[in-house]
Amino acid sequence: MDSPAAATRYESLDAIRGVAVMGILAMNIVAFALPFPAYANPAAGGPPGAADIATWFFNFIFVDSKMRGMFSMLFGASTLLVIDSAAAAGRSAAGAHYSRMFWLAIFGLVHFYLIWFGDILFLYAMCGLLLFLFRNLSVKALLLWSIPFFLIGIGLPGSLWTSLAMAQAGTLPPEVAASMKEALAQMNADMGPSTPAYAKEMALYLGSYSGIVAHRTGDMAGDPLFFLSLFLWETMGLMLVGMALFKSRMLTGEWDAARYRKWAIICFLVAAPPLAGLAVYQMEAGYDAVAIFGSTIVLSIPFDTLMTVGWAALIMLLIKTRASDAVRSRLAAAGRMAFTNYLATSIVMTTIFYGYGLGLFGSVGRLPLYLFCFGMWAAMLLWSKPWLERYHYGPLEWLWRSLSRWRVQPMKKAAAAQ
Repeated sequence: MDSPAAATRYESLDAIRGVAVMGILAMNIVAFALPFPAYANPAAGGPPGAADIATWFFNFIFVDSKMRGMFSMLFGASTLLVIDSAAAAGRSAAGAHYSRMFWLAIFGLVHFYLIWFGDILFLYAMCGLLLFLFRNLSVKALLLWSIPFFLIGIGLPGSLWTSLAMAQAGTLPPEVAASMKEALAQMNADMGPSTPAYAKEMALYLGSYSGIVAHRTGDMAGDPLFFLSLFLWETMGLMLVGMALFKSRMLTGEWDAARYRKWAIICFLVAAPPLAGLAVYQMEAGYDAVAIFGSTIVLSIPFDTLMTVGWAALIMLLIKTRASDAVRSRLAAAGRMAFTNYLATSIVMTTIFYGYGLGLFGSVGRLPLYLFCFGMWAAMLLWSKPWLERYHYGPLEWLWRSLSRWRVQPMKKAAAAQ
């Protein structure tokens, strides 16, 4: 019988997903609260203060891309669970998976156009179309297949970065120098220090809701496909690594503490120094657009991936050895409702910062922005567990499940017998 209790649940996997959905806000909070050029460039709005530089430096090494990476790995792991659950219940694994991906893409587009431009759901749905093909591979095969995806994810933007760097240095052949210099000028205008795009976004996001939606459905209409072309390869690599880590039992909490500790130490020690070096390189380059683009989109990818695995190992170690039952259950509940919590975060944060809400956009520095993160994290931990004590699913998990199965799913739990 296909019931809400039919699928196997791993509390450790749910708990680390809860940490990931909280962590992705730590990564996204700058994009919610400041013009987008500031997301990667602390000098986008003018010379940054010491607190802004320190916060950006820490985030570049330990947070940016790592929390998205963990979310992507966990999506790969969860995909295997959903496929196995459908097969165990006698339903078509392919039908269940592709129906879920169809509706996830719809949710992602609604999220992008009507709520917030930083959507990852559409990207995940498109990756999911490919991910099903890898479901039966071994741990070794999954890791091997991840390598070409990562290499393409580095190589495609890397070729652009190399050309831009050569144009900046004046070493390009004359026949291509003019066009690349135009591209370089445009990149500096979009994401360089003291960029004019900063003021334009301030005006846009402090304006009306209708004006923001008109901009997304007009000038930004093709951005979901652009982001897909930019991040598909890296994201597929991360999802395949996540599937491998799930099959190796790393993400189910079944490794011993010493093994988690060893992986965490090695990954952090290997990844942190080069990431710190890239941060210093951006600072010494005066935060120019070429340095920002190359460091953020190209050169950091292998070290971001290692750091992401290190975070996963560290979090699993802490869940296994330090977290109380109460903490684990709260994190697991937030993880089981990750879809709802992710979209709820977008609604809450855009309402706080955008002009149609409290209008705080651009007025809070990088460091104090984490006060908003703490508040949202507390809300996730406080509301998710009581909700799941009464209902089988989070609100949007229920909607996604009902749409994917083309019938309304049971929501409210039966009252306990007296």
